[in-house]
Amino acid sequence: MTRHLFFKDSYFKTAGLPRILNQRANQKGLGYTLDMRLYLDTANTQDWVQLLPLGVFYGITTNPLLAQRAGLDYARSDWRGLLAHAKALGAKELHLQAFGDPSTYVKWAREIYGIAHQEEITAVIKIPLVRPAIAQVPDLKALGGKILMTACYDAVQCLTAIALEADYLAPYLGRMQAKGIDALAHLNAMNMISRGSGCEVLAASIKSLEMLRQIAQAGTPCATLSPDLARALFDNSNSTEAHHAFEAACQSKK
Repeated sequence: MTRHLFFKDSYFKTAGLPRILNQRANQKGLGYTLDMRLYLDTANTQDWVQLLPLGVFYGITTNPLLAQRAGLDYARSDWRGLLAHAKALGAKELHLQAFGDPSTYVKWAREIYGIAHQEEITAVIKIPLVRPAIAQVPDLKALGGKILMTACYDAVQCLTAIALEADYLAPYLGRMQAKGIDALAHLNAMNMISRGSGCEVLAASIKSLEMLRQIAQAGTPCATLSPDLARALFDNSNSTEAHHAFEAACQSKK
């Protein structure tokens, strides 16, 4: 069984991100790994092409709003094309949100799971934490695929996700903060409540690298990043300066 290790000593509180870039440190005989899976939060396939080949992102998360921002008609998406494209770029999971009349969720999800199986990628169906959508989850789970409960704004909603045997729960941290909610306090509670349940917290709506650091330090299993935040993660000015110094040293005359 995989367990997530939560560092409490002062060194790890100040040493930065605990192996955030999807590097797993398998501890022989101890039965746990140190890891945090990162996802790319966009429906823009150009961002997929630019960022997925870096090898940092485990998968992709999307929703109708992201599709709208990318100028796409979500309801008319080429699901097979998207799943195949994500697979070809190295994604292990593509998260797709159910939409429209909740009574159609199961039929749509059955199609998505079938295509994903054929394309050899895992599809995760995202379901909003609202009553009409929640009512469809037992039948969705019966299909045997993974689901994520999305649009979470309160740690108590974690209980619903666990009871439904959801695979993931996505709190919208930035949006929570914008509403005056103590997002990190709720995140810490979600991590505590969900620990060992089989439902992993996938932090979303992350507005800064500092917030990402706090999310990782809290032991959150998964996080999804906007393309802009992902690029910022790789564009540290001090690292760039050091790299230039290395290159200059190689080229200088003895």
